[in-house]
Amino acid sequence: MKDTFLDIHKSALKNKGAYFTATEISRQPQSWKKTLLELKERRSEFESFLESMKDIENLQVVLTGAGSSAFIGEVLQYAYKVNFRKDIKAIATTDLVTHFESLIQCDKPLLLISFARSGNSPESMATIQLANELCTNNIFHLIITCNPEGKLNTEVSGEHVITFLLPGETNDQSLAMTNSFSSMMIAGFLLSDLDHLDQYEEELADIGEYAEKILSNYLPQIRKIAESDFERAIFLGSGPFLGIARESHLKLQELTDGHVICKFDSFLGFRHGPKAVVDEKTLIVYLVSNSDYVKNYEMDLIKEIQKNGFGEQSLAIVENSLHDRIIDQESCVLLSDEVRKSSPFLMGGVYVMVAQLLGFFKSLHFGLEPDNPSRKGAISRVVQGVQIYPYDYQEIQDGSI
Repeated sequence: MKDTFLDIHKSALKNKGAYFTATEISRQPQSWKKTLLELKERRSEFESFLESMKDIENLQVVLTGAGSSAFIGEVLQYAYKVNFRKDIKAIATTDLVTHFESLIQCDKPLLLISFARSGNSPESMATIQLANELCTNNIFHLIITCNPEGKLNTEVSGEHVITFLLPGETNDQSLAMTNSFSSMMIAGFLLSDLDHLDQYEEELADIGEYAEKILSNYLPQIRKIAESDFERAIFLGSGPFLGIARESHLKLQELTDGHVICKFDSFLGFRHGPKAVVDEKTLIVYLVSNSDYVKNYEMDLIKEIQKNGFGEQSLAIVENSLHDRIIDQESCVLLSDEVRKSSPFLMGGVYVMVAQLLGFFKSLHFGLEPDNPSRKGAISRVVQGVQIYPYDYQEIQDGSI
């Protein structure tokens, strides 16, 4: 009889160090639906705010956040480029705090889209303050956050500020972001294309079914892979899935307290040097595109890796069947038997769930506590130890930074 996530969840109830992570991973499909419903209730409010942005000449749109929240921007920049047709950039707050004027044209209007689970990251607040101080033209803020008590939600307000507060359950209690990441990403995508919200509601229902399929059908397979002897892991993705690969690599590395060293890259970029890290104890995870054009390049790399005899430990996540079935069933998470091409910005939530589960099971395998796997306190739920300094305008003007 196959395990279900409920079985894993029940065992996690007995393991205090795994309860929150298990709960937060398992509830993602329901949280995505709730996020959509709450967005629909405020649809006209966000439409009014965002539609006015599209008429502003020379508007810069910057998607920002720290850590996992920054990776959301890396995924969604592809959607905003298509739907906004503006100058779109994904720039982490950790870069903006130190080099704001090198990265932003302060004499042009700016829409700053901030993603934050807690809303208390020192860099997040500092970036908001720098934008308000340095931008001499119109500055607008769209804040997407999970914590009603966070500073981004309680201290940032004004005529040109709008905040989307996600359902309370997305404010993860565990160290590693899971539900918060996928739910903020989906919220950010839906906000980029409010005209098609009804269409995405149907698609999101399919995505939810994919997630439930993973939780009900693929747990033994994912757990078996997690408990194998790999010591390194590489996640590969193309286009928006490159950002998902980056989040996936961090998730597995965080949850194993660095015992598994992880990397990420694009399928095409992987040949240009990074392939050197692969050894007999490396797991390669392929986040396969559902674009036939993109998939051609991805299949070429997978075939090359198999032909060269390395990368024997692998896992492919794919919406539809792979060309030539070049990966066996035990190394593939197949989400649909039908030919479907779901939005990658919704599919990303499903793809990253596999990495979350790999990290969860690998953490337990190492005897760690997934809720707080950092035994030495090297990382924490909200980053600690960041001192924000007064901005040095003179150095900027002198070109020293």
